[in-house]
Amino acid sequence: MLMQFRHPDRCIVGTVGEPGRRLFIIQVSQGSRIAAVAVEKQQAQLLGRRLTEILDQLVALGQPIPDAFEPRDMGPLDAPLAVDFRAGAIGLAWDSGRMSAQIELFPLDEDAQRDGTMVQIWLSPGRAREFAGRTERVVRAGRPACPVCQQPINESGHICPRSNGYRRQLFA
Repeated sequence: MLMQFRHPDRCIVGTVGEPGRRLFIIQVSQGSRIAAVAVEKQQAQLLGRRLTEILDQLVALGQPIPDAFEPRDMGPLDAPLAVDFRAGAIGLAWDSGRMSAQIELFPLDEDAQRDGTMVQIWLSPGRAREFAGRTERVVRAGRPACPVCQQPINESGHICPRSNGYRRQLFA
């Protein structure tokens, strides 16, 4: 099942659960249609970063792209929340004909892949900036990353694999 959102009303990254146990979700809506795709934290983080890089490159080329700004939409995910699938792969491209970013979300499940299940989203430059800014803030709201190995630090502490299992003070 192909779900296309050519002019979404809302496209956000949000989470469900407590830091350390959060489920990251890309949720998109257009009119009465809504889709929610579960993603890994790193997938969301890389998507937001890469989207920002593409927009910044277009600015450098003289394209009329808005500068980065603080996201206005920091509201919760829309309810009721029903996850359509977990993303296995994410595609990102700039559609110069539409002057928009195109995001494609492919399922992890092989049966769903064979059925043609995917979500396609086109974001205007302003919506793409909003999406990237919100994604950065949502990712930062979780557990801090270890400055050595970049893995999350739990409240109970962290044994860094790069320190051969020795526990040491990370922050003064």
